[in-house]
Amino acid sequence: MKRSIALHFALLLTMALAAFAGLSNNKAAYQGGTESDIPANSEGYCTTGNEREFIFAFQNGQLVIPYDQINDLEYGQDAARRLTFSTAANPFRLFTKKKKHFLTIGWKDEHAQQHAAVFELGKSVVRPTIVTLEARTGRKVDYQDDAARKSLGSL
Repeated sequence: MKRSIALHFALLLTMALAAFAGLSNNKAAYQGGTESDIPANSEGYCTTGNEREFIFAFQNGQLVIPYDQINDLEYGQDAARRLTFSTAANPFRLFTKKKKHFLTIGWKDEHAQQHAAVFELGKSVVRPTIVTLEARTGRKVDYQDDAARKSLGSL
């Protein structure tokens, strides 16, 4: 009986952690901006391998931004406290933090209309995405604060 309860508890805890795990390390999510065709929190992948265009591919399409139209890059973080129903099992969970990595891209289209998109980036794609964007656009990323600047160096 004790084994059955322990097994059920372990399974429940594993499901709870998976449900609140957040964005995968290699993914990106569109958080918002001027692109009304993309639903907020749409998960996908950022591609910087194309020499002319930054591409965010998501389930229902893609956002393509030519590098030569990008006029603004900004990086910042948000350390959000994570509270899950697993807190009951482990009260110290209340005090854990998960760093989120946000990249804002601003660009003008062929009609000189300004656009902006905010992406949450997974940990393993932050540095390569930012370095490639700086190289391909010739622009430096603006950091929201010193903590963001330092964190990029530690990734």
